[in-house]
Amino acid sequence: MTTHEVVNQVPPRVGLNEFELNVPLVEAVSREGAEWALEKLRRVGDDVGTAEFQNDAERANRIEPELHSHDRYGNRIDEVAYDPSYERIISAAVAEGAHTSAWEDPRPGANAARAATFMLFAQIEPGHACPISMTHAAVPALLASPELAERWLPRLLSREYDGRLHPDKTSALFGMAMTEKQGGSDVRANTTLAVHAGEGIYLLTGHKWFCSAPMSDGFLVLAQAGAGLSCFLVPRVLDDGTRNIFRIQRLKDKLGNRSNASSEIELDQTLGLLVGEEGRGVRAIIEMVSRTRLDCIYGTTAGMRQSTAEALWHVRHRRAFGATLVDQPAMTAVVADLALESEAATATAMRLARAHDDDAEPSDRAFRRLATAVSKYWICKRGPEHAYEALECLGGNGYTEAFPLARRYREQPVMAVWEGSGNVIALDVLRAMSREPESLQAFDDEVVLAAGVSPTFDAHLARTRRLVDDALADPASAEVSARRLVASLALSLQASLLLRNAPSAVSEAFIGARLGEDRGRLYGELPAGTRTREILDRA
Repeated sequence: MTTHEVVNQVPPRVGLNEFELNVPLVEAVSREGAEWALEKLRRVGDDVGTAEFQNDAERANRIEPELHSHDRYGNRIDEVAYDPSYERIISAAVAEGAHTSAWEDPRPGANAARAATFMLFAQIEPGHACPISMTHAAVPALLASPELAERWLPRLLSREYDGRLHPDKTSALFGMAMTEKQGGSDVRANTTLAVHAGEGIYLLTGHKWFCSAPMSDGFLVLAQAGAGLSCFLVPRVLDDGTRNIFRIQRLKDKLGNRSNASSEIELDQTLGLLVGEEGRGVRAIIEMVSRTRLDCIYGTTAGMRQSTAEALWHVRHRRAFGATLVDQPAMTAVVADLALESEAATATAMRLARAHDDDAEPSDRAFRRLATAVSKYWICKRGPEHAYEALECLGGNGYTEAFPLARRYREQPVMAVWEGSGNVIALDVLRAMSREPESLQAFDDEVVLAAGVSPTFDAHLARTRRLVDDALADPASAEVSARRLVASLALSLQASLLLRNAPSAVSEAFIGARLGEDRGRLYGELPAGTRTREILDRA
């Protein structure tokens, strides 16, 4: 155009190593026992930072999955077609073990290495992380049934991806179909029936209101059997090569998570294999739920890193009112605060990852029971607001689909909703505190490791302990203030981790902004004297 030239626009943020630039993540990988994975993580960081990978991420969310209920001859096929961009992304994630590498090679630090891998891929394209997460989480459920584990685990541990439904596949991804329209989180209200047909085979009839990744090879499904609510493995393809009855009624039209298909399905005499014991379906999926909740933390943390990185890139290249944006104190405070939130989430996610390793001490196993729920509530709740504030740093550009933060803003709420929304998680925390006091003790033992360093932190810890005592003393009234309690626990853990592991500029700013008497409500309301330059250099 002869009317103007393009100036003062930021260059494309591509060709960067997303792992090496994420200093808090690099440090956490080594701290949590996964230093042996650094070389692989650098390779993944290079791959997801390419223009090609980012273009695939954009395309996969623009060209959405499409339901093909019938073939052109009128035969029912119930298939979902994905754009090749999505297939390339999920194939790369599987090849790097983002799904089941921690089960495949359960050495010390295995879950930390897997968490970092998962987060690097989810930072750029989050939708594919749903089947990746469900496949990882299905493993402990299957281990409860040795015959099923022997048959299916080699396929879940495979590093190959094949999106087709056919009987000769040597790899597999898993999905879930738990909730129904009348119950939602209250899975005991499920009405899907399972009739025993002999030899461990059941025939399932009913509907499922949410079934994510319906092209997966197997699904864990809850249904009512003779002894009560039970868990079943429902394969898409049967041993004889025919399709199991799995009718996809429609795909959900979701706020975000657009590259991943979520569906409503009908089961009609559909073959299912019992997982665990009949009537103990909730018990069979408890560990699975814990693992998917943890992946929600990873996914939100990955989104916070993307939001922070994109905002920082913009303000370091954009000028307004005579100066680069990052050099203007009001903006400096905002992006520094975004970086604090991102680092706190990263430290928490990676500490939880290490606690899930096979060699974890009994105290770590108790710690993760409460800490996973607490952190899932808080970090996932913080995600949407964090994404919005980062989006605003880009101004009008951030509000357009040409930049990734509009997509990220739509994506972040799903991690708070899935695997237990806010009230469900808060009530679970109360239940764990009451029924599993060892988990509360292990949590307190963890956070108290930072006591005596910061008076502000010590005062917060004392307040939190009083809230805990009040909740245990009066369970009938505890629900009213459950959210306040869980938030206080979460901030105790994050502040403790940063005091022990982060530079003082980071820990002091976080504690002042989140726990101090003058703490603000919005991002950018940092205490006087915050060393923002040190925070931003690290970010």
